[in-house]
Amino acid sequence: MRVLMTSFAMDAHFAGSVPLAWALRAAGHEVRVASQPALTGTITAAGLTAVPVGVDHDHDTVLREAGPGIFALHQNKDYLENNHQRLGTDFLTGHMTVMTALFYSRINSDPVIDDLVEYARYWRPDLVVWEPFTFAGAVAAIASGAAHARLLSFPDMFLNARMLFLERLRSRRPPNDDDPMADWLTPVLARFGCEFGEEAVTGQWSIDQMPAGVRLSLGNPLVPMRYVPYNGLVPAVVPDWLRSAPARPRVCVTLGVTAQRSGFPHTVALEDLFTAMRGLDVEIVATMSADELARVPDVPENVRVVESVPLDSLLPTCSAIVHHGGAGTWATAAALGVPQIAMGWMWDHLYRARRLEALGAGLHLPTDELTPTGLRSRLVRLLREPGFRRNAELLSTSIRSEPSPAAVVPVLERLTERHRPTPGTRSRLRPRVPAL
Repeated sequence: MRVLMTSFAMDAHFAGSVPLAWALRAAGHEVRVASQPALTGTITAAGLTAVPVGVDHDHDTVLREAGPGIFALHQNKDYLENNHQRLGTDFLTGHMTVMTALFYSRINSDPVIDDLVEYARYWRPDLVVWEPFTFAGAVAAIASGAAHARLLSFPDMFLNARMLFLERLRSRRPPNDDDPMADWLTPVLARFGCEFGEEAVTGQWSIDQMPAGVRLSLGNPLVPMRYVPYNGLVPAVVPDWLRSAPARPRVCVTLGVTAQRSGFPHTVALEDLFTAMRGLDVEIVATMSADELARVPDVPENVRVVESVPLDSLLPTCSAIVHHGGAGTWATAAALGVPQIAMGWMWDHLYRARRLEALGAGLHLPTDELTPTGLRSRLVRLLREPGFRRNAELLSTSIRSEPSPAAVVPVLERLTERHRPTPGTRSRLRPRVPAL
């Protein structure tokens, strides 16, 4: 089976696909990963074959230009907490309009889509697996006759909002068909002789790496898959000091790789983090870039600063983690059974943090409410109350009970066979290789 995986050029969104790509390769399938040229080094560093397509969209530029509008829109707590039924139709329409115009259509630009379709029609994948914002993957699959699925590394809040939006459109009298996503993708698909259908947004099915207590079940075909941490975005080297147990409780503090490598805002006052932990009888391991460290005038003596360390090696030695709320960090700590203080203020950060707190596996600290006193009191609770560790281990057990990427591969094989074109069609469409 030929599998084409695709993600727009943002390291954190690609990282969630690596364990499945490895599992497919190990099962004997051909796997290639398509993205803008900017992601090529990250793809090949993961031991995978890269297919550069289109031109770089410069994600930082997209964020600088579109960010104020997108972030202002997403300060609605009912949206962030996934209370979407409370959202008005005007908000849902604005959400679809702003996200499509300022984000989706820009990271899936025409040059990227055209190049990806051309490659897919040449290589003829049996299956296209696409990151949920990389709608170019769905277009390429439809245009080349491949089966296709979304790969979720975070709760499916965006599709949840869209489904409610479409429901509201249908309930209007008279019914309204003003759909920004359809208005964008209809002419895109028409360029390749295809018609728009909702599968261009939903995929034919989704592969979901969120645990059962956090996953959003929206009624669409779903393949659960265990989250397996991938730490290859930083040098995955175990340092000497991690070869022995800590002498006192160890706490990891991290603001994630994305904030270090891009203009993506995390709005966390680093000095407040360290002030909160000063004097505690704990060892703090803080992952910080040189630029981040330069913003801290005084690092407490109980803090070990490292530029990078593989979280799946560090966290098993930790009693707690304090982090920015990102999907990869959250899921890695959850998979390893480590109590968390999850911050964050946008996208699905708030929903994940609230679910973590509801499950008793950690505490939520909204970024805009971060104070040294608030963080210190939460951290002391996390370290002193054993229930957090017990519930974090229950969450980890829930994650481990899901099928591994290797176990999911046969399911994907069956689904691909079910969704592929009429038998015999694909062999006629494959590029012919001249005899030597």
